[in-house]
Amino acid sequence: MKHALRALLTALVLSLTLPAWAAVDINSADQKTLEKLPGIGPAKAKAIISYREKSGPFKNKEDLKKVDGIGDKLYQAVQNEISVGGGKAAAP
Repeated sequence: MKHALRALLTALVLSLTLPAWAAVDINSADQKTLEKLPGIGPAKAKAIISYREKSGPFKNKEDLKKVDGIGDKLYQAVQNEISVGGGKAAAP
């Protein structure tokens, strides 16, 4: 009983201290992953991928607003859920 309680408490502490989500790297995320962002559907996900293929990796999160169809309002909705990694896009 003590071991089960200890394991349960350890799991609870870990779940409270570890982040519940990982930011989506807009430089490497595939279409399906991008579509998990609020307000990003198939067309906008494709536009993000197309933009980074043509223009290179995003240098900062705000560069996302350079993609057609992504303005200030949508950027505000996703800014805390995205990150900008090294720019090696995942293979399709």
